[in-house]
Amino acid sequence: MKEREKFGSRLGFILVSAGCAIGIGNVWKFPYITGIYGGAAFILMYLVFLVALGLPIMVCEFTVGRGSRMGMGKALDTLEPKGTKWHRMKWISILGSFLLMMFYTMVGGWMLKYAFMEATGTFVGLDGKAVEGVFGDMLTNPGTLTFWAIVAIVISFGACGFGLEKGIEKVTKVMMIALLLLMIALAVNSAFLPNAAAGIKFYLVPDFGEVAKKGFGNAVFAAMSQAFFTLSIGIGSMEIFGSYLDRKKRITGEAVNIVLLDTFVALMAGFIIIPVCFAYGVEPGSGPSLLFITLPTLFNNMASSSAVNFFIFMSFAALSTIIAVFEEILAFFMDIGGWSRKKAVGVNFVLITVLSLPAILGFNVLSGIQPLGEGSNIMDMEDFLVSSNLLPLGSLVFVLFCVRKNGWGFENFLKEANEGEGIKFPHWIRLYMQYILPLIVVIIYLKGYYDMFSGKSTAVFVSWMCFAVLLLFVIFGVSIFTGRKKTERTK
Repeated sequence: MKEREKFGSRLGFILVSAGCAIGIGNVWKFPYITGIYGGAAFILMYLVFLVALGLPIMVCEFTVGRGSRMGMGKALDTLEPKGTKWHRMKWISILGSFLLMMFYTMVGGWMLKYAFMEATGTFVGLDGKAVEGVFGDMLTNPGTLTFWAIVAIVISFGACGFGLEKGIEKVTKVMMIALLLLMIALAVNSAFLPNAAAGIKFYLVPDFGEVAKKGFGNAVFAAMSQAFFTLSIGIGSMEIFGSYLDRKKRITGEAVNIVLLDTFVALMAGFIIIPVCFAYGVEPGSGPSLLFITLPTLFNNMASSSAVNFFIFMSFAALSTIIAVFEEILAFFMDIGGWSRKKAVGVNFVLITVLSLPAILGFNVLSGIQPLGEGSNIMDMEDFLVSSNLLPLGSLVFVLFCVRKNGWGFENFLKEANEGEGIKFPHWIRLYMQYILPLIVVIIYLKGYYDMFSGKSTAVFVSWMCFAVLLLFVIFGVSIFTGRKKTERTK
């Protein structure tokens, strides 16, 4: 049997895994949502949930990977007790990875396109309306969107094609170091803008009046959701890198390093964006309008290379995630089918390119398709399936599999997680992981459905909520009943 690939260095593992966790959401959503819910007051709640929610799930995912030495194609098959059905849950991870790449490759292409346009002076002299027109023209041109998505796919599969150490680790280390340096430079530049102090105050000084105004419960849930989704946990994109990890260090310490790096990027994004918005009297909004219309317009007023550096940074953030998820997809074919890396890259290059087309065409040729109601598009549907379904459901599977006796079992999980040197994963946390943590994930999952469909008709709302509950019954059914008859006969 061919020996499992391994990282060339501990730093490589940390940077590659952090690259997967660090995505576009860190940059635009975190600063905005922090400002809405009282600045530092929200950050404090976010950090609490990051430790209580994100960190233990990440430890579970990494530990399943290292314990099995397999990607999600065979990880659960390898670790589950004989006669149980946990392996059927692997399709959550596989489907989630493909669905995420069906639109994230396109968004990665947007970043590359904007970096190119900023470098070639496309936005020079344009006002806000003209910049908005450039963004609109890009979305309505399927050829442009397809070309830049393919560029992102080629770069990412190119890195994966050279293998773990010589390709993924080498390329991602360079991108992540450059990303961090660019962030620091951009943050320093923003700090010296006019009225930057007001922006930093808005971002970092606790405003409990704003928390009360928005509702404490809403602020808590927002912090909980951001802490959960920021780490890209639940679909195996972390698990695959755990399968390449040696046993010199305990899993918890490595996970803490990645969480800290991810949090640093999120916080630094606020220091970049918020002062820019305050300097030019712009409300720090969220989403595509901020990234692709507001910021390019503001950068036109700044006599520096900030615009080019910002979108290079954004490109690195997107590409590091794409490379990580591509590796999870490749590992599935290599582990299940025994394919060579070269064959897996070739087949999936074609497959991902074709699967990316619906999201691309959803902004132009197929814009009449509005699967989630008026104003939605195909990408919105794909994003909803991943973010509000497969990420929380996959996280639930990882936790239940690691703590239940008919799964891997908490003692087996703990033994593997604590192999090596470093921070130990505590035994006393067992009850929390068995009952409280799954409950929090379920709440996040159901709240996602509520937020999406509460404004629809009663019939639509009830139908979708019933569908959400049905999926939960499937997950808990496997966790409770799988292998039970065999255990009873044994007794």
